[in-house]
Amino acid sequence: MQPTADELKTRIRKLNAQATQAKMDLHDLSEELPTNWERIREVAERAYSAHAELAAARKALAEAAA
Repeated sequence: MQPTADELKTRIRKLNAQATQAKMDLHDLSEELPTNWERIREVAERAYSAHAELAAARKALAEAAA
């Protein structure tokens, strides 16, 4: 069963908050460099995953609306 548009919108709001936090974490880490350089991959992968999931949810909402 496909999620409803309202369910997708709720999911997108949650994912957007997570993606924004991941972006800020990456930004904060970049300002600390070279301290904690070992965390670059971990933080970047988390940011990438969050934004990829958000993009997929937005695409699903657009397709549901079509």
